[in-house]
Amino acid sequence: METDTDVDTDHGLLAAVAAGGEPALRVLYDRHSPAMLRLLHRLTGDSGVAEEILQESWLAVWRSAATFRGDSSVRGWLLGVARRQAHNRLRRFEPVRLALDAEEVPEPVDPGTDVEADVLASAGQRQILAAITALPRRHRDVAVLALVEELPYTDIAEALGIPVGTVKSRMAKARGRLGAALAEGQVS
Repeated sequence: METDTDVDTDHGLLAAVAAGGEPALRVLYDRHSPAMLRLLHRLTGDSGVAEEILQESWLAVWRSAATFRGDSSVRGWLLGVARRQAHNRLRRFEPVRLALDAEEVPEPVDPGTDVEADVLASAGQRQILAAITALPRRHRDVAVLALVEELPYTDIAEALGIPVGTVKSRMAKARGRLGAALAEGQVS
């Protein structure tokens, strides 16, 4: 999880990258590449393709660092760059697929009296993964970034290029669909 110091440092590093600072790019790469690679692997389902797109993403970061407005965290912006690179590349070759690894998905949080959350918490990881995979892409993207990458809604909005209100709406719909699918036992 990023601390306030990391966020301030990331902003400074990205500004240095915009000014041509290669050492700053290396630090950002070391700090954020694992999360970017996880996202790309989920989007592509192929480790080799994910690694290629990761490199393309960092080239895009190098070229467009000056366009960062600071509306979100650097991590959210970087994940958005990676996602756009993946979608641009995969649009040319094949449809986007989601690959989730059961070991990477965190355990659901104890929700208290929330019925949908109770169902999610009692479901097995494989059922949850199958339910997430069955979501429409627009809901699945938001759910993965929120539940797996644990990004705040503002960063998800930046990564997906949509308003925060849309992120909230899609997340609410994703939770509802996940809860219904798991409650009805539609996934196995």
